[in-house]
Amino acid sequence: MRISLIAALCLLAALPICAQTPAPPTRLGLCAACHGASGHADMPGVPHLAGQRLDYLRDVLKQYRDGRRNVPVMRAAIGPVSDAELDALARWYSAQPPQSQGQP
Repeated sequence: MRISLIAALCLLAALPICAQTPAPPTRLGLCAACHGASGHADMPGVPHLAGQRLDYLRDVLKQYRDGRRNVPVMRAAIGPVSDAELDALARWYSAQPPQSQGQP
């Protein structure tokens, strides 16, 4: 009984951590082609998105979508994305661990 209680308490303690990790968004493949599914870009000149601030990612994605940032490839990719999908992408990438200092 005591072991069961301890195990249950450990699971309850871990729930907030699990709840904070968002599910991969449905539009992830759109971004992952260049930025990587985990936000670590392999293409030269493509920024890493992992670990960026949520509010920053949301704002920048809206700017690309609305044309306030004039980058044609981003406008084409993010143009048809709804506010909910944009939010899911921003949440996903902000929740990913940032690139370590030793990686390119």
